[in-house]
Amino acid sequence: MSRILAVFGATGQQGSSVLDFVLNDPELSQKYKVRAITRDVKSDKAKTLKSKVEVVHGDLLDRASLETSLTGVHTVFAMTNPSFGPGGLEIEYNNAKAIADVAVQKGVEYIIFSTLPSVTEISGGKYTKVSHFEAKAKAERYIRGLPIKSAFYSPGFFMENFHAMPFLAPQKAPDGKWVMARHTSPKAQVPLINAVGDTGKFIGAILAEPDRFEGKTFHAATRLYNLEEVAAVMSKATGKTIIAEQVPLDDFKKSTPFEPDAFAETFSYGEEFGYYGPDTEELVAWAAANARGRPSTLEEFLQVHPLQLV
Repeated sequence: MSRILAVFGATGQQGSSVLDFVLNDPELSQKYKVRAITRDVKSDKAKTLKSKVEVVHGDLLDRASLETSLTGVHTVFAMTNPSFGPGGLEIEYNNAKAIADVAVQKGVEYIIFSTLPSVTEISGGKYTKVSHFEAKAKAERYIRGLPIKSAFYSPGFFMENFHAMPFLAPQKAPDGKWVMARHTSPKAQVPLINAVGDTGKFIGAILAEPDRFEGKTFHAATRLYNLEEVAAVMSKATGKTIIAEQVPLDDFKKSTPFEPDAFAETFSYGEEFGYYGPDTEELVAWAAANARGRPSTLEEFLQVHPLQLV
């Protein structure tokens, strides 16, 4: 009999990747019956999902809806969206806590949580404004203390962000060149992941061998890239001349339309301490080697999702 796998964020990047991977994996599609949990079951994306999986209403601010949506569930994939602004850390943490508490209440056996490293802890308190990382790290600590089996997925920088956040993508300079500007060194390394294409490969590994990976974290990325490498890959993919350039911190913040302090600290922290701390390279290599399928390179991602530089 198939185990029910409840997927939060099923219409978003991570959840849709998990859902599609399980449905298309011969072993996992027999082992698990997917239940997509979404806040709006009447959305176009939710309606499309109904032809493939069970779709149920679940609102993180409505505990009764969570209790209904997690009834009979064996395994949960849980993720939370960042909440920027005043109190954002506690809002996101409480959303994650609500899922975990109801999962325990309803007898769920296993939770896989999409987490991130604690920038404050790893930096020894130097960087304190990356609230969306801290919220997830705090939720991970809470989940680890609950009477439920758990594993964790900690994704790197989404390749999709080069499309979704144009201020992080190449910008055209007056001389006609395209510039990727950061206040950090062009040699600073960042782990990159194709979130939609590859989240399922990492979660799929846990779903296939939950006992093996209980308590472990997949620091999920294809590999580490520095900005010079990213610019070179983009240049080849687009046929444009793209360069990586280091700019003053204030200039970078002025180019960032929202949460400039959080973005600036994220990049500064990564350069100084490593995205996942001092063992970042080894952690990423382990996760990629244990994924259920080879993660996509940036080159492959841009072939499928070309950058539009105009």
